[in-house]
Amino acid sequence: MQFEVWAPQAERVTLRCGEARQALARDPGRAGWWTGEADAADGTRYGFALDDGPELPDPRARRLPDGPEGLGAVVDHDRYQWRTPWTGRGLPGAVLYELHVGTYTPEGTLDAAAERLPHLAELGITHVELMPLSAFPGVHGWGYDGVAPWAVHEPYGGPEALKRFVDRAHELGLGVVLDVVHNHLGPSGNHLPAFGPYFTDTHQTPWGAAVNLDAPGSDEVRAYFRDSALAWLRDYRLDGLRLDAVHALVDTRARHFLEELSESVDALAAETGRPLFLIAESDLNDPRYITPRAANGLGLHAQWNDDFHHALHTALTGESQGYYEDFAAAPFAALAKTLTGGYFHDGTYSTFRGRRHGRPLDRARLGGHRLLGYSQTHDQIGNRAQGDRLSAHLSPGLVACAATLTLTAPFTPMLFMGEEWAAGTPWQYFTDHTDPELAEAVRRGRRREFAAHGWSEDEVPDPQDPATRQRSCLDWSEPEQTAHARVLDWYRRLIALRHAYPDLTSPGLAGTNVAYDEDARWLAFRRGDVRVAVNLGKEPASIPLGSGRMEVLAAWDEVEAPGADGRLRVPGESCVVLTRV
Repeated sequence: MQFEVWAPQAERVTLRCGEARQALARDPGRAGWWTGEADAADGTRYGFALDDGPELPDPRARRLPDGPEGLGAVVDHDRYQWRTPWTGRGLPGAVLYELHVGTYTPEGTLDAAAERLPHLAELGITHVELMPLSAFPGVHGWGYDGVAPWAVHEPYGGPEALKRFVDRAHELGLGVVLDVVHNHLGPSGNHLPAFGPYFTDTHQTPWGAAVNLDAPGSDEVRAYFRDSALAWLRDYRLDGLRLDAVHALVDTRARHFLEELSESVDALAAETGRPLFLIAESDLNDPRYITPRAANGLGLHAQWNDDFHHALHTALTGESQGYYEDFAAAPFAALAKTLTGGYFHDGTYSTFRGRRHGRPLDRARLGGHRLLGYSQTHDQIGNRAQGDRLSAHLSPGLVACAATLTLTAPFTPMLFMGEEWAAGTPWQYFTDHTDPELAEAVRRGRRREFAAHGWSEDEVPDPQDPATRQRSCLDWSEPEQTAHARVLDWYRRLIALRHAYPDLTSPGLAGTNVAYDEDARWLAFRRGDVRVAVNLGKEPASIPLGSGRMEVLAAWDEVEAPGADGRLRVPGESCVVLTRV
């Protein structure tokens, strides 16, 4: 078997393969690369020693059975026999479901999560979006401190378990999307700097030195992250990737790393005959990210749209702290702007940032399906002091309104696990750092962060306490309980309507027309023949929907279709979906 590693600064590289050790030779055709052959099979442990230093795992190890501090293990991807023929499932018309493997079930494994996939298929979900699976020290965590971008976290089940999960999802008609982190590596267990210039002090990020995308040696670093992304899509038959915080990928080269990545993913899609896509997380409100490369964009296929979330959250809750400040003065106007224009900040002044922010989205060129809309995500729940969901504060009617706006808006909707039944469990920030000093620093930092917002220390959960993770696990007995079952049925009905009525998946933003009353707290919009009305106020509202006969498709509370006056009477904290007939 051929082994290779990029270590441009090393004078000697020794391969440890099983119990044997041998020197590697420089590759004459590739500067900085070392190669050699050794007998190995699936599961054989191996690593590299640079200049007689300690044996380290391969930066491209597909498996780390003993975690990031142990040796890697050979993975023979051909050993797995795929059961399900799969031609792929693209993003247009999708309904995504964000899922954290470690808390989706009490077991916290991919196999346990796979057993719950029929629930999502019955709900009408089209794609499961898995939070990061890359290996990190410890057992439990959000996954954004991964240090091995090629390896599946072993406590989740490792590479074979991911394949079983994907196979089962595809068997049920579900696509699978994986959240990957290219903008930084975790603070513990990161051995990349020993091998080469994977990071640069030329730029700084919130996590320290930036990933080296444009300094000397960056050709190989770009290839390292690009090829890891392609490996997830190819070796595990994934359907797409969500790219974490792409605004932190600092790249001054003429050809941005994301453009290079999107071109490579499109080429792999053509090679495999499966639609593959990339979804960016970005807070820049820059349409260039999702503009096709042929039109001088970076060619990503979609992005998360926090502006829709922030407008919806302020309309529902009245919160105005932090970044909600920009939306709280007139939340219904903000919501209407996002429903018709995508971004709220499109060159407007942001009080939170103290400057202008964003630029307009070209609605003629970019369809609404390129923006993901959501009322809750892991960030927007977990980064609250107590990880409280909307259902912890809102009436069931307002929860239903949030679902209605998310699932009928002109965006690709995404749910966060458990929201479909108004889960009573929180989703809190939890870690399992094995370095005691790092663990204490995270604990203190978390408490200090929220102390500035008036929280006392004992109100902020200890991230390192195993109970914090345990509280965050979904309670699968809840969907059978009456109040939760009603919410779950509402989500099912809304998703079914989205699949049944083409107007609800039409990509055109310009075809959405919105009316609202800021004081009365109602909003209504039209998408083709479909009408949607939500009343967030406590008092009944009389909402003008215009002339023409209409039929109620779904209503949270019992309502009658508008009469001759074209007005819909909606009870307080309730919502209705109708169609012209």
